[in-house]
Amino acid sequence: MDQRSLVERAQRGDHDAFAALVHGAIGRLDVAARLIVRDPELARDAVQDALFRAWRDLLGLRDPERFDAWLYRLTVNACLDQMRRARRRPIEVEITPLHVPVEADPSIQVADRDAVDHVLRRLDANGRAIVVLHYYAGLPLTDVGQALGLPVGTVKSRLHRALEEMRGRMPGEPAPTLAPAPQGSRT
Repeated sequence: MDQRSLVERAQRGDHDAFAALVHGAIGRLDVAARLIVRDPELARDAVQDALFRAWRDLLGLRDPERFDAWLYRLTVNACLDQMRRARRRPIEVEITPLHVPVEADPSIQVADRDAVDHVLRRLDANGRAIVVLHYYAGLPLTDVGQALGLPVGTVKSRLHRALEEMRGRMPGEPAPTLAPAPQGSRT
């Protein structure tokens, strides 16, 4: 059964259809939430809150084809709510990769993951949400924009800013220098 018909059935109150929709997405939502809030318990709470809101507000979803982006938006908002509640609390989380590539030397993979985790941790929550949704969840920038309620241009500029900040904080890497674009040309 396709996603559209499952969403339409769930909007009519079919619990099984909603469970089928959520079953495929819950792992991805949990990974995204863990990367955003940096705490497994808060991430679980955020996902649970997002799923509750999804069931409660499902009738408000106008385009069933956008269910996944809508669910990510609810999850990101729930993560931001959790972070506001737990402000200033030190958090440690282990990053679990979505796809485990095969590498000859696992210590390089661990070192790289730790370096990325270190710089990702220093981003603000909104920048982290954009990086996580685009690079870890694999959403196109248009879907990230819809999930966060932002125009695509804003998502692109914030992603660019977050990546520049991450590059500037990578251990052993020189801080990037940006040359101004030549006059008369647009990049």
